[in-house]
Amino acid sequence: MKKRILIIGKVHNVGYRPLLLGLAESLEIKRFFADNIKINGKQAVEILIDDEKEKITAFIELIKKNKPEKAEIEEIRSNTHKRKVMKTESYYRYLTAMQLAKIVEYGGKMLEKQDQMLEKQDKMLEKQDQMLEKQDKMLEKQDETIKEIRTVRKEIKELRQDLKTYMEQRFQKIEKEIEKIKAKIGL
Repeated sequence: MKKRILIIGKVHNVGYRPLLLGLAESLEIKRFFADNIKINGKQAVEILIDDEKEKITAFIELIKKNKPEKAEIEEIRSNTHKRKVMKTESYYRYLTAMQLAKIVEYGGKMLEKQDQMLEKQDKMLEKQDQMLEKQDKMLEKQDETIKEIRTVRKEIKELRQDLKTYMEQRFQKIEKEIEKIKAKIGL
């Protein structure tokens, strides 16, 4: 007996075909094929199966009870067909090759993204180097400013000392003049 089964919904890239192959193997189904297709723009898995009626019925019951974790099923339908179906062992090899091709494709994409990330990291490191150069210049200017402040402080201290000495001399002169004035007026 030959059956065509369609599982419609979010069923691509969720691990559906390996799961279906495992279910077919568990029932020792002789001929099996599953492929991702689109039906009216919707994702679907098309299953072609050829074996005894009891095994096909059991398989359909299993797929109604089992699905990949991330799959979302809208509908499961089945009908008969007349196409030739490959042996389950051949499908296993076919699926393995298809999955390896996906791994290579995704691996290539991951390497591209890694290269992009490394380029961004290089740009960030360049900017960080520029920032560190600016920071070094700022620290040099800060050191110059501190040196200048110390020089000005020293000059102010010297000026204060000079002013203090000048004021002391002035006060002494004024006091002497006051003494002379007092002496003349008799105080």
